[in-house]
Amino acid sequence: MTQTFPAPTGGRNIRRVLIANRGEIAVRIAHACAMANIESVAIYSDADADALFVRHATMAVHVGPAAAAESYLNIERILDAAERSGADAVHPGYGFLSENMMFARAVADAGLVWIGPPPEAIGGMESKTDAKQVAEQAGVPVTPAQRLTDLSEAALLAAAEAVGYPVLVKPEHGGGGKGMQRVDEPGELIAAVATARRVAQAAFNSDALFIERYVENARHVEVQVIADGHGDVRHVFERECSLQRRHQKVVEEAPCAVLSDAERAAICESGRAFAAQVGYVGAGTVEFLFDPIRREHYFLEMNTRLQVEHPVTELVSGVDLVVTQLRVAQGERLADMAAFSSPVSLRGHAVEVRIYAEDPAAGYLPQVGTLERLRWPHAPFVRVDSGVAEGDTIAMHYDPMLAKIIAWGADRSEAIARLQSALRATVIHGVNTNLAMLIEVLDRAEVRSADLHTGSLGHWYGDAGPGMPPRDDDMTLVALASAAGGATPATASGETAAGLGPHDPWATLAGRGFRANGGAA
Repeated sequence: MTQTFPAPTGGRNIRRVLIANRGEIAVRIAHACAMANIESVAIYSDADADALFVRHATMAVHVGPAAAAESYLNIERILDAAERSGADAVHPGYGFLSENMMFARAVADAGLVWIGPPPEAIGGMESKTDAKQVAEQAGVPVTPAQRLTDLSEAALLAAAEAVGYPVLVKPEHGGGGKGMQRVDEPGELIAAVATARRVAQAAFNSDALFIERYVENARHVEVQVIADGHGDVRHVFERECSLQRRHQKVVEEAPCAVLSDAERAAICESGRAFAAQVGYVGAGTVEFLFDPIRREHYFLEMNTRLQVEHPVTELVSGVDLVVTQLRVAQGERLADMAAFSSPVSLRGHAVEVRIYAEDPAAGYLPQVGTLERLRWPHAPFVRVDSGVAEGDTIAMHYDPMLAKIIAWGADRSEAIARLQSALRATVIHGVNTNLAMLIEVLDRAEVRSADLHTGSLGHWYGDAGPGMPPRDDDMTLVALASAAGGATPATASGETAAGLGPHDPWATLAGRGFRANGGAA
């Protein structure tokens, strides 16, 4: 049943939201707008004219060529689309211009409601060292760090010695792990700084660096915060995102499986206190490193936007974060919303994976092609947030994420089991994906026991992730998979056929019979 919400009481009645994004997050925002009785406007490039998210919005406006710089990153064209469509608010989603202070200001200057934090809050988080200073002012723990202003060899060595080896050399601006260099001993430092400066300048147009202590076997734990425009700042508990490849998240879950009640309360309060310190409004995420040895958490950075992994928080809290964003933007108080009228509590466990058009075995190389066949799982307690449909062409213009699949369970093991079942029921033909990798990763003993850290995937698989080995008869395998009707690779006993891999088409048919010129017996 579709849930709808009453008209706002805060004084700003948003009628029509322009979604300054694409793909699955644009679908997600359009759905939230419908739930809140608000019209939605999609913007689309030449490459996305027939995209799924365009069809989900109330209306759509063309904004330019396929190149993101001429469409989804073009502020002038987006504001023109807002004017032409009669939108009175803008939701940036995540990625693209979502953390661009100048875009937020331009939206406000155009007389539109910005569904996000104040531009000053966005700008204040652009420098990681400045953000660390805010954390210290808020009483939030930080790792020892120093800004690298003197790049002489003596000064660099002294800074690293003061911080304590091993250290990370990091760009002050940007994200995604670009430019980060681990240094274990003094002899590696100078070359690492040179590399970090070169990458940072190319990626972020700034070679400013800082150095911080590297936390061995750290876990990546982030706190979901939400704040209204009346000074009420809350947290909606934490998520763990330790399974990463090249500092980009692969598996996310809520809550973190290894925190005690006291540790959970402490890290969530740190996230809330940090958001309050910066005068935050809307939904955001405060990220931490958790030291499993010292049992301490350290501030990492703040993402001044909605996160890709927000569904796991929604499933364990019952809070619709996107609808809450809309209501906050209309001036409503959190205390007046049913979800926050009493303390939010945790219910069960949720795990999310991101389905990418990529080849993990080839170093996660993005893939292109047409989705010739696409079947998402349909099962209780399983959610699919997708931005593509069967027949869509996956090109190189944008991020290759196809969807997110999320499963909820009464406990962590049940959530993982449901997610694995959902992944095995997923059928994607036409492009290589990381589907096999995700099934394999979730089946590892370390994952089942929550024995994880941010370097786990690299430790297990190196630069190339797991995946099906290359075959010479790929077309034959596709034909066999098609003949199987997308069935899961389980026999009647629930186990794969003896001697066959879990993704082998012959295992899919095990126990059912097969004829070369017919269907399963």
